[in-house]
Amino acid sequence: MTTVEEKLKRRGYELPEAAAPLASYVPFVKTRNLLFVSGQLPMLDGEITQGILGDTMSTEEGAKAAELCAVNIVAQLRKALDGDFGRIRDIVKLEGFVACTPSFTEHPEVINGASDLIAELFCSRGQHSRTAVGVSSLPRGAAVEVAAIVSID
Repeated sequence: MTTVEEKLKRRGYELPEAAAPLASYVPFVKTRNLLFVSGQLPMLDGEITQGILGDTMSTEEGAKAAELCAVNIVAQLRKALDGDFGRIRDIVKLEGFVACTPSFTEHPEVINGASDLIAELFCSRGQHSRTAVGVSSLPRGAAVEVAAIVSID
């Protein structure tokens, strides 16, 4: 059986350490059988992918940024679950925020970057509901931010 880490490696990613919060919040909260992962930015090696969709960034670049957000969600899941991805019942929902111009309309295609990776990593447990909205700005100039709600054992 292929592990989550092996699947990420095939995609060119090493699973990073879970990022510390940027402000006054916690990176995740476990309550009963739910795990809420705070919004993750498209960060790789300490660098945040910045941009505005519809202006300085293409939809394809935005989707790649959303994919990075998903990698960072997985890092938070590993930390929250002490490395035991088998405790995940379902990825219930992803909430995606896209920094964009008022006329930009390809939010779903951007957030597909996160959705597609999560579905690939967790197979049927990775099928989820989703929100994809446009916003005028995101923390630290990030192009995308994605949060997750996960059902766990």
